[in-house]
Amino acid sequence: MMQIRKTYTDINPELLYAEIRDFALKQGLTLGENKQETYTIPDESAMFISRGNLSFSSRDGECLRVHIVGSKRGETKLMIDTDDKLFPGEKLQALQEDLDFVVSSYEAEE
Repeated sequence: MMQIRKTYTDINPELLYAEIRDFALKQGLTLGENKQETYTIPDESAMFISRGNLSFSSRDGECLRVHIVGSKRGETKLMIDTDDKLFPGEKLQALQEDLDFVVSSYEAEE
């Protein structure tokens, strides 16, 4: 099992969600769970937090699970869990390279 964690600033979580979905499908995976929810922030009726969950399978079973939580203004957290027996490292690296190319400018400084 491998895990990738990233924090982004001022990126629309729905955009991040869509990009990861498309990049995973590009790697030949099948989309399973595809759930996105939006919540209002207490005392801030014009601000929202988005939460997204995605799961993907190969022929042998679930191999990739994605969790995204964040808001358009502020931080968005990304967590990707992979089963390296079902989703080889080179495919994960290709997915990560595509993702970094598109959204790395939003990645938070640590």
